[in-house]
Amino acid sequence: MDGLKRAMTLPGLTLLAAGACIGSGIFMTPNDVAAEIGRADWILAAWCLGGVISLTGALSYAELGAMFPQAGGVYVYIREAMGKLPAFLYGWVFLTVINTGALAGLGIGLTGFLGYYIEMSAFAQMLTAITVIISLSLINVLGINVSQWLISGLTTIKILVLIAIVFLALSLGETPTSAIQEGALRDFRVSGFFAALVGVLWSFGGWYHATFLAGETRDPQRTVPRALVMGVLLVTVVYVGANWAYMKSLSMDTLIGSERVAADAVGAILPVAGKVVSAMVILSIIGTISIYTMSAPRIYFAMARDGIFFKALARIHPQYRTPHVAIIVQAILAVVLLLLWKTFANLITYVTFIDMVFLLMGGVCLFIFRRTLADRERPFRLPLAPVITGFFLLTGTAFVISVLIERPIQSIAGLAVLASGVLVYYVYRAYGAGRDQEAG
Repeated sequence: MDGLKRAMTLPGLTLLAAGACIGSGIFMTPNDVAAEIGRADWILAAWCLGGVISLTGALSYAELGAMFPQAGGVYVYIREAMGKLPAFLYGWVFLTVINTGALAGLGIGLTGFLGYYIEMSAFAQMLTAITVIISLSLINVLGINVSQWLISGLTTIKILVLIAIVFLALSLGETPTSAIQEGALRDFRVSGFFAALVGVLWSFGGWYHATFLAGETRDPQRTVPRALVMGVLLVTVVYVGANWAYMKSLSMDTLIGSERVAADAVGAILPVAGKVVSAMVILSIIGTISIYTMSAPRIYFAMARDGIFFKALARIHPQYRTPHVAIIVQAILAVVLLLLWKTFANLITYVTFIDMVFLLMGGVCLFIFRRTLADRERPFRLPLAPVITGFFLLTGTAFVISVLIERPIQSIAGLAVLASGVLVYYVYRAYGAGRDQEAG
């Protein structure tokens, strides 16, 4: 037993998987994707590919999640397949890069949409983002029932907003100025297509957060796989529809120049609706921040419980039964990254690159377990695993190589933090682990 309360249900976990994806990305990155590609058909192809990559990943992780229904998710799979050091490095970069960077990026996205209503100085934007991250972290200390209710409600709102955008676009007749009707603005570039996938995969990123809460999920061996697959399918359909709606409502130049694509697309159809959509987007981002501040600390909790990270992170609040120390530490580091990187584009590249590296490692774990744990019971067994997981690994590797070539500064920064984790691991084993045992 993890000591955590099993309160998460299938609807709640499915909405969490979907809500972890639908944050600021689908409302902010389509302009960058369009700028890299410039052709409506290939833009939609990029979003479809992002959905397929995510779905093949989710199917692979569905088998893993059913095999290891414990708090920590991906960390647990890597620990069991590859050992403590690779598992520690995953938790290390998740704490110092992936999740804290995502929280910082979401905070920046939130203040961008608040700018639709009020002018904010750079200092005011930073202070607002910090306040939201800390406040939602404290709410998640109060317990998973409170968090599940909040996340389910906000995820439902954001899905309804995207569906409404699609229906509004349906009401608009084809115009010669729409991005769909304009045709190609530039020649297609393979490197540009893969660069565009940074924004796409950032927007799809997060579905695996459902695995982190396996230790707090009812009937996790059945619930986790279903939630992963249903969540990704729902997001894929909504994303492709939303991007079609954006391009039907805006010219390509307007789409590329927009910093608030959803609001501008709806405003082009029904001006008064632009502000309403912006308000809904703000709620959407708040919902995703709430998910990330709740789910990821379960990794640090699992690491500390395994004795490879500071013991304090394994503490459970005596009243609320949540890993409150891990939640608070994560919030502090998210604020540090927010102050360090400052811009949305820098943050999402920094996060998405290193995130994909470890998601690929998780996919490799499936093949390792097929060989080393061949006789272990599998409540869900992925059919055609060499094809499905192989596609996930192949496309993910191509993406990682492309980003490393196209955007080396953020990629190398992520790898540097990863390398520093090796030093931290051995220093902690030499000094910190003994002190923690003495304190315990």
